[in-house]
Amino acid sequence: MNALKLHILHHAEDYCLASAAPDAEIDWDSSGSALFSVTRTATETSVICPSRAVPDGVRNEGPFHLFEVAGPLDFAMVGVLAGILEPLAAKGLTVVSTSTYETDWILVPADRADEAERIWRREGFLVTPPVFGDAS
Repeated sequence: MNALKLHILHHAEDYCLASAAPDAEIDWDSSGSALFSVTRTATETSVICPSRAVPDGVRNEGPFHLFEVAGPLDFAMVGVLAGILEPLAAKGLTVVSTSTYETDWILVPADRADEAERIWRREGFLVTPPVFGDAS
């Protein structure tokens, strides 16, 4: 069992990881997104966003479901993300993760999202939709 007993929120909308040129203008529709993350490096611009927001012709991977660690998390907490990802890795689930100032976010292939939920629940995590009573 996980000693932290974290709450993980399952955003069931299809998300993707998209790749654009390093200087690309990202003016995609982010309305209604639980997460819309733009990361730039010298060689690319990566975008984590709902699949519906990605323009035609943009290279992307997905669909994923988005999981949010209920936060904010204290920066003094050690091993939070490792504790969440290790049980998934042990079962062969590929994930993409990112962090914001307040919390951690995990993308799990949409066809394995229910499996991720079961794994986390067995580890003692509380997994729910972002709004109680919301089945989406």
